[in-house]
Amino acid sequence: MHPPTQYIVAGISTEIGKTVVSAILVEALEADYWKPVQSGALEDSDTETVRRLTGRTGSVFHPEAYRLREPLSPHAAAAIDGVRISLDAIQPPQTANALIIELAGGLLVPLNDHDLNIDLVVRLGLPVILVSKNYLGSINHTLLSVEALRSRNIPIAGLIFNGPPTPATENFILNYTGLPCLAKIGWAPEVNREFVARQAEVFRKNRENAYAGH
Repeated sequence: MHPPTQYIVAGISTEIGKTVVSAILVEALEADYWKPVQSGALEDSDTETVRRLTGRTGSVFHPEAYRLREPLSPHAAAAIDGVRISLDAIQPPQTANALIIELAGGLLVPLNDHDLNIDLVVRLGLPVILVSKNYLGSINHTLLSVEALRSRNIPIAGLIFNGPPTPATENFILNYTGLPCLAKIGWAPEVNREFVARQAEVFRKNRENAYAGH
């Protein structure tokens, strides 16, 4: 069984490192990148960060469906800009390449008065790579995120742990969920192309091992 080549990158909370992880996945899979909703930082968006960290000329960095000025929850940022986010307007780009899609915030972040990020995930119909980060409360946030995905029958490709390691936390989460660990991204003094390339090689190997025997 061949592993999928299109993934949604979701985080257990905000400021988890989804964009760095997305850059690593773009590099590892030689993939395109797409962030449907960008809230704030329009001059130095997550799309530009991934482009800079990978330097890939063969990848397409697809334009966002919504570019919102304020660094707020998408529903609040959209209201300030006088727009309403519609799931119907968020259509994945057509590409023959692998594709990495990065969500704006956690799974239950609202996009409008009725729809959450996880509703967009259901529509897109792609497996999720869940990014966790070790901090007090991260076990709870990770398990809640896994439960939310599983309650909607969304496939989870695996977990990526970002930041300084905490083996007791990571081992409990992996044992409890039964999910594969696709990468452990430790602390680095500088996140640059070289760092991303090294982590991409680790991800490629772990991904192959996770699907071996399937």
